Amino acid sequence: MKKRQRVKKNEDFQKVFKKGKSFANRQFVVYCLRNDNQEEFRIGLSVSKKIGKAVTRVQIKRYIRQAFLELKDEVRQDMDYVIIARNQAATLDFHETKKSIEHVLKIAKVIRKKQ
Repeated sequence: MKKRQRVKKNEDFQKVFKKGKSFANRQFVVYCLRNDNQEEFRIGLSVSKKIGKAVTRVQIKRYIRQAFLELKDEVRQDMDYVIIARNQAATLDFHETKKSIEHVLKIAKVIRKKQ
């Protein structure tokens, strides 16, 4: 995942939280905000210290980034996404994480169905 595909600044996070729509399942909350003047999607990740130690939090972030990398052709490109991991995300392996992310993106209707 390239650096330009990440939401980094606090003001960008706040904009997505305030103006975007949220969708959730047991493991993740996803905020989506349409941004017309960009060619590719950006993602921001938030994993609280309540979820676990640094190793666990970094692993969750890696899983989410990799899941988005594999879903990049199916996800809407003109959006900013902020993903917040919930406590149950710490117990998932990569395949379960990808499945959960895919599920919440389908709820948000920002993922195309496979042909």
